[in-house]
Amino acid sequence: MSFSGRIRRRRLQQIGATMALGGSGLLGACALPGAPPADPQAQEAIADNPLATTPWNQAATLRNIDRLAATRPILRGTAVLALPPHGIDLARVGCDYEYRGETYSMDDFFRRNRVTGVLILKGGAIALERYAMGNSQQTRWTSFSMAKSVTSTLVGAALREGRIASLDDSVARYVRALQDSAYADSSIRDLLSMTSGIEWEEDYSLLHGSDILSFERAIASKKGGAVMELMRTRRRAAPSGSVFNYSTADSYVLGAVVAAATGNNLCEYLSKKIWARLGMERDGYWLLDAPGGLETGGNEISATLRDYARFGLFFLRGGAIGNDAVLPAGWIEEATRPRTPVAAYGKVDDDPLGYGYQWWAFPEGERALPHHDGAFTAQGIFGQFLYGNPREDVVAVVWSTWRSAWDDAAEMETYAMIGAAVARLQGPEHAV
Repeated sequence: MSFSGRIRRRRLQQIGATMALGGSGLLGACALPGAPPADPQAQEAIADNPLATTPWNQAATLRNIDRLAATRPILRGTAVLALPPHGIDLARVGCDYEYRGETYSMDDFFRRNRVTGVLILKGGAIALERYAMGNSQQTRWTSFSMAKSVTSTLVGAALREGRIASLDDSVARYVRALQDSAYADSSIRDLLSMTSGIEWEEDYSLLHGSDILSFERAIASKKGGAVMELMRTRRRAAPSGSVFNYSTADSYVLGAVVAAATGNNLCEYLSKKIWARLGMERDGYWLLDAPGGLETGGNEISATLRDYARFGLFFLRGGAIGNDAVLPAGWIEEATRPRTPVAAYGKVDDDPLGYGYQWWAFPEGERALPHHDGAFTAQGIFGQFLYGNPREDVVAVVWSTWRSAWDDAAEMETYAMIGAAVARLQGPEHAV
């Protein structure tokens, strides 16, 4: 199997089918006994693995990840950042969109894409908030790989504080366990852009020998240090910076860099720098590599729809809370645009988007998709999106329960819906 031969689309489309074959999987193998249920949601029937659900238990499973695995809370503060209603109510005026020559309504979007929640902010105000499949304003929903973009943001915060001296520093400068590994020759910047050059096969269709399945087995062992030991065994497959290869391993190592550089676990650091200060309405939580261990870095933050939107608003507005800049000057532009030719627009898996620092980047100028010029998004399997459009001051969050782990058509339909909302929020004359 070649180092970068598997494209992201094929990899993601195969996850659900493979895991449904009966493999023990990440979360089912990590299940921990829980406390007596505190609310009806905690008594829902769920799958023992979020990658092997049925159409009837998928939504319940994705809102109850803390019943399946070791997690750590991301603590909120005492104040809540208000999200007032916008002057244009998209639920009332409608938000029809065009996709593949047909016109669809928001009802159609929810039905066609098994959507469980949508929130759209314009200027920090709610233009649309809607839930389905048992979700509500209090539901905490898992992010899957949207967490990668949060980990990238924590790298920026540590850089701003001087805890990380430079993005060009070697990973091994901070993570001593990797000093004699292949990662010792990769920089933090390489990992941010998924160009570490470290061999990693993230293909769940490989029932024997896949690196991502080894990652799962290490977590399932519940042994502290097992995942880091797996990182130590990875080999160099290409020079750093020369090849794009989507790798949850790189994101996990980035999380370990932040933890070592700051002397905090990721949940504590995220709470200290952003979550508690910004005004989140509920505690979030993050999956761990073992009970009491490190956060996984690349996946599985759970939070409410509004709190995801608040994080998106924080990032969209330049990464400041009040007069305090949490992120370095220029970080948003740096993180949400491709910074290497191998991750440029149209170069990653035949996708029109490019890749920045653990954020997907929409093309700009003549190559821009309608109403998405210069936008960016975090993505997670089964249809999770955190979208930001700095030029239009729009944030959108979409939760879905796609039955395939990734669906190109559903992805583009999601962008069509968000684009129509962006246009409608410019005024009725701009609606599409």
